[in-house]
Amino acid sequence: MNPRPMKLAESKFRFAWYVLTCLLAAFTYFYGLDSEHAPKNGDEYPYEHIVRLTAASGELLPLQSQMDNMRNTKPPLLFWQGIASTGWGADWSLWQLRYPSVIYTLLTAAMLLLLGRKLSGRIETGFIAALTWLAFLTTYRYGRPFLTNAPEVFWLFLPFFVLLYWRQTFLSRFVIPLLLGIGIGIGFLYKSFALGLPMTLGLTGWYLQQRDYRVAEFLKQDALKVTIAIAVAVGMFALWFAVDPDPQAVWQEFVVGENVGKFDPHGPSYLSKLLWSGSSIWSYTAAFLTNPGLLTFPVVAMFVLVYKRRSQLGSDEKLLLILIAAFFISFALPSQRSGRYLLAAMPAVALLCALNWQFINRKVFVATLVLSGMVVAGLAYLAMRLQTELADAQLYPPLFWLLLAFTALLLLAALFMPGLTRPAVNVVALLVLLSFAAFLRPFDGPPGNFSADAQQYAAGKRVWVPCNFRAKDEGHRFVLPGADVHGYAEFQNFTVADLSARYPLFAVRLPLRDEPQACDGCKIIGQRLTIRDRQSSAEVKAMFREGKVLQTLFAREVLMESPRAANAIVAQSMAEACR
Repeated sequence: MNPRPMKLAESKFRFAWYVLTCLLAAFTYFYGLDSEHAPKNGDEYPYEHIVRLTAASGELLPLQSQMDNMRNTKPPLLFWQGIASTGWGADWSLWQLRYPSVIYTLLTAAMLLLLGRKLSGRIETGFIAALTWLAFLTTYRYGRPFLTNAPEVFWLFLPFFVLLYWRQTFLSRFVIPLLLGIGIGIGFLYKSFALGLPMTLGLTGWYLQQRDYRVAEFLKQDALKVTIAIAVAVGMFALWFAVDPDPQAVWQEFVVGENVGKFDPHGPSYLSKLLWSGSSIWSYTAAFLTNPGLLTFPVVAMFVLVYKRRSQLGSDEKLLLILIAAFFISFALPSQRSGRYLLAAMPAVALLCALNWQFINRKVFVATLVLSGMVVAGLAYLAMRLQTELADAQLYPPLFWLLLAFTALLLLAALFMPGLTRPAVNVVALLVLLSFAAFLRPFDGPPGNFSADAQQYAAGKRVWVPCNFRAKDEGHRFVLPGADVHGYAEFQNFTVADLSARYPLFAVRLPLRDEPQACDGCKIIGQRLTIRDRQSSAEVKAMFREGKVLQTLFAREVLMESPRAANAIVAQSMAEACR
């Protein structure tokens, strides 16, 4: 038998496999994009608030907000993006706000595909790099919602992509540094000028590596290039002060409050917070393990391999490690440390994984598949429990169970067929993310929404809704379109009677099995199934120790009208608790 046709056939099959997987990844990222319960960060709510009010003002600047010290919380580019994607608020939906983030994330994946192919000479490595990045949990969590992360990662990784893909650009004295500075400046206008530190360290490290760490030659040939790029970026950021009608507020709220304030330990000493707090250097370092999600084991194995081969690493791998180190060191300095600050380094982590994919022990991927299987089993268990609890509603269609079954079958095949293990790992991880989104989908359908009659009844009226995070009541504007939504502090545990004495029209969250408590003259307008978030430590313990999973994770939200509400002054003071 001639082996050449077999190799060619296998190559074509693998190419088709990866192309289909890329299509699956794109579908996964767009599926459920309009979900109120999609994985995200709570900052999305105040960002939505600022976009809505700024669009309503008819002016791009100054940014508008009803929250104290939360008007200039970020540079204006994200908010302008939201204004543009929603047509100045005319098409106000989560889909319109979020789809640019997905486009940015997919563009970052495209850069990784090109780099993986360029550095290895194999298109398969490029596909693995892109798919690994998209299969990371934090890419999915922060690369889809209306947050700064997706554009920030794209614009900050772009200069390093250019230098690594076209090595001759290292030689450019002015044009390329200028263009790199423009890209970095756009990233600054999405997030912060503070990104200048990791970008300066990263670019300096890359140019030094290219000069084999000959410092004198770097100072003579390359230092000006880095200076040009960063100076252009800072100059672009400074335009915000030049065009904003209230530059003093920008300085106080953003520069002093949002950036300098991160060095304030807020209580314990800087050293104590560095070593022992929830924002310690140890928890910050662990973000390299938690950010990948299901792919934690391959990432750990990659770092171990890289360390063992440290004396034989190629120039490309060294440059990627310098980039990772630049971001890690820079954001370890403030008192406030978070794994989110390392998101811009995760494309380099994904690319390093792809370059070492074939050298990682198969057992590592088997562990990943077993972990994925546990998540699939957990989703199936929760879905069955919910369906049993709400027997009167058809929550999960046959397609959901078919998706879980297909994921489980592919997972088992990859476990027992060694040749399929490595190509299937990212596919399984993406299918798990898709399965999770499908599990959440009923909460955005009829069971998770107020009826059309209830929405119509609330339209144009002031409605008070539970709120456990700043501006979280913004989410109810998508659930109750047209209503004048305000938040009350959920943590104060008001009873139905308490709420009915304060608010003419309000929503209250109750356990799944509980019926609304009686109150004089109250009228139930509608109800929906919802997910509870930000559980207390006691609730988390009850969930694991006592098996109170449904009671902890899910709730029934009831919209009620009360004829005996108190005056609006009390209501207004309660609303400020969520601002």
